[in-house]
Amino acid sequence: MNQTDLNKRSFVFFLVPNFSMIAFATAIEPLRIANRMLGYEAYRWRLASVDGKPVTASNGVECAANSSLEDERRFLTGEDRPSMVFVCSGVHVEKFQNKSVYAWLREEFNRGVAVGGLCTGAHILAAAGLLSGKRCAIHWENLPGFAEAFPKADVYADLFEVDGNIYTCAGGTAALDMMLKLIGDDFGDNIVNRVCEQALTDRVRSPHDRQRLPLRARLGVQNSKVLTIIELMEARLSEPLSLIEIADHVGLSRRQIERLFRQEMGRSPARYYLEIRLDRARHLLIQSSMPIVEVAVACGFVSASHFSKCYRELYGRSPQQERADRKQLMAA
Repeated sequence: MNQTDLNKRSFVFFLVPNFSMIAFATAIEPLRIANRMLGYEAYRWRLASVDGKPVTASNGVECAANSSLEDERRFLTGEDRPSMVFVCSGVHVEKFQNKSVYAWLREEFNRGVAVGGLCTGAHILAAAGLLSGKRCAIHWENLPGFAEAFPKADVYADLFEVDGNIYTCAGGTAALDMMLKLIGDDFGDNIVNRVCEQALTDRVRSPHDRQRLPLRARLGVQNSKVLTIIELMEARLSEPLSLIEIADHVGLSRRQIERLFRQEMGRSPARYYLEIRLDRARHLLIQSSMPIVEVAVACGFVSASHFSKCYRELYGRSPQQERADRKQLMAA
């Protein structure tokens, strides 16, 4: 790629209400720093919104837009056509539903423009029909609801994914890693290292690095057997393992497992297993429109009534109330 081509590489960051500021900032800043290190404007960008009006991020900061959806449609056939479009979203992404935006994203993609999503942006790309059979990444908190809503998408709890002309990242500082990869593809490791030095980061993480802290750090648990058991539980939420099956897998007796969980987790293994299944259920209730009975089945409950009883005992409200609160929030 020659310098003239690089000067024409431009980005559109499409802002969705309640977008993640950290993902947005860590996507743009590497481009700015790269320009400074290179000594010329290799990358350009503009901000877009549906109507061209300012958009408020989830932290309350309002960002002015440079263009509207109508403008971007016009730019697509002219000299202002972008190289890449990134959808910037965050919390309550399910609330955003706009068929005109979906059609515009498909048009951009079909005309050879790369498209991407920051944080929960994959949700909007999937709603536009662009992620069927494609590898993608989304923030771990939104992954259960996303997987249920878009079963044809090949979603992973990775930092970022690049599948052909589609770029997605899990948000947070993962946007920095994804943009550093892009800069590295254009200019090589030397420029990437200089950008990292300016950003005070010591390395570019692999796309397949984990989003969440390892269990040992996240839970403060040191016993390797308990960690193995928890990993087994988290991998089998829809079809829970019996304590006997878990015991056979880790080579311990039921009594030993009970004692270890009391010491390390302060509760029985059955109680802990129930809590992580209910936590997944809560995410599905908040992030998806799945019927409550389907949520119950997806989290390993044999009946909706048993699910409701357990849910109320842990959270102090029923699944129906949780769903009603979500609908009220979405309507606000």
